[in-house]
Amino acid sequence: MKININTKKYIYLISPNKIHNKNLFYLELEKILRSKKVYFFQLRLKKYKKKQIIQIGKKVKFICKKYKTKLIINDDPFIAKKINADGCHLGQNDMELNKAKKIIGNKIFGVTCHNSRKLVKQSINLKPTYIAIGAFFKSKTKKVKYKANISLLKYVKKLTKIPVVTIGGINNKNYKKLLLNNANFLAISGYIWNNKIYKPGEAIKKLK
Repeated sequence: MKININTKKYIYLISPNKIHNKNLFYLELEKILRSKKVYFFQLRLKKYKKKQIIQIGKKVKFICKKYKTKLIINDDPFIAKKINADGCHLGQNDMELNKAKKIIGNKIFGVTCHNSRKLVKQSINLKPTYIAIGAFFKSKTKKVKYKANISLLKYVKKLTKIPVVTIGGINNKNYKKLLLNNANFLAISGYIWNNKIYKPGEAIKKLK
């Protein structure tokens, strides 16, 4: 499935690792999506049981649909199919892209390529909807194993027309550098959900 890269929505929002209060989370998500800056929302709950993810996912799907945001499920195409999500994001240790396509059909598929030109080339041949590269900055969301730089972003943009999602420690102080170098979408999590200064609905407004 193709996506609109000529959009003013440039944020690829990733959920917090833990949802302590579901009702508060749903309210905060609505406030964020109301900003009309979020194109994708990825539900990434690695330590939750499938039943829990499906329950939360159904509610999130309703909210995303209301604000015309694409709901992406991390890792698991079976969950994506169960809740009729818009797509699935696959890491290098997850199911192969071609197998995932057989499960949920013509949906959005993203592939993590870390900081590897080799993985980028391999992924292009599989024809994903988008390619994710990073980490570009230090991140508090998860330990940075792969450090990427602007030269990699420029390389990928020259190599393919497949949209590029940049990841890793992106915040209101460094996000413009990536946009100026033609990143299509910015994957953001910690800056929104774990911000010590701004609440999630306020933090998103700082990304202008």
